[in-house]
Amino acid sequence: MSADITSVSIPRIETPRSAPFYRRSGFLRALVPVGLLVAWQLISQSGLISERKLPAPSVVFEAGLEVYRSGALGDALFVSGQRAVLGFAIGAVLGIGLGIIAGTSRLGEYSVDPPLQMLRTIPLFGLIPLFIIWFGIGEEPKVYLIALGVLFPLYLNTYAGVRHLDPKLLELGYALRLGRIERLWTLVIPGALPQILVGVRQSLGIAWLSLVVAEQINASAGLGFIVNNAREFLRTDIVIFGLLLYSLLGLITDSIVRVAEERALRWQPKARENL
Repeated sequence: MSADITSVSIPRIETPRSAPFYRRSGFLRALVPVGLLVAWQLISQSGLISERKLPAPSVVFEAGLEVYRSGALGDALFVSGQRAVLGFAIGAVLGIGLGIIAGTSRLGEYSVDPPLQMLRTIPLFGLIPLFIIWFGIGEEPKVYLIALGVLFPLYLNTYAGVRHLDPKLLELGYALRLGRIERLWTLVIPGALPQILVGVRQSLGIAWLSLVVAEQINASAGLGFIVNNAREFLRTDIVIFGLLLYSLLGLITDSIVRVAEERALRWQPKARENL
């Protein structure tokens, strides 16, 4: 006897629901910074900290509006952004390139790694007087200082990522008779990509930190120029506003890399989901 089709229950397919807003990553990551701002405002209003030494966030915000209305903020962001992007690009190309050379070749390791390890131990900001002598007080020392700061984290992470590749990947490349360039693009770089992205995030932080110091070198434009002028006139509120802008730019660029990392490494299982 055939079964009645109407009596067969079809399982209902549940569509995945998006997480509530209070459990989303962006909301959770914003809780601590917002909490710190609220605490800062309350402490400043209570008089525990002098307004001259640490103005309240509301005062700093008003100072930021003052700088914005003057038209100086847009130009400063453009100039500082140019320096940071150019310095990061130079440092990233050198760091990743040298890391691949040292990681894939014994000759490259012996010729590249020792001098870089020696140079890495020299205090970065101690090179400022030498950079001024070599490159003057224009844009070059600022960009090169940022590039040098970016180079070392990217080199170390790229080198480590290449050296810790799964040997089976390289055996696969030899079995498929891939050329050196093909092995590099299809096996080595994708295999080392997680470690390289870690280096990118570290390098971005150092790039903005280096920019803060680099723009103290006779800057005539940029965020550093605004901060220096404010210091001369004892405008602590504008100085803090400039420093907050540096940190905000660093947070934005780090978030961009985090999104790129999640998209590029979708194939990797997340450890926290297995805990």
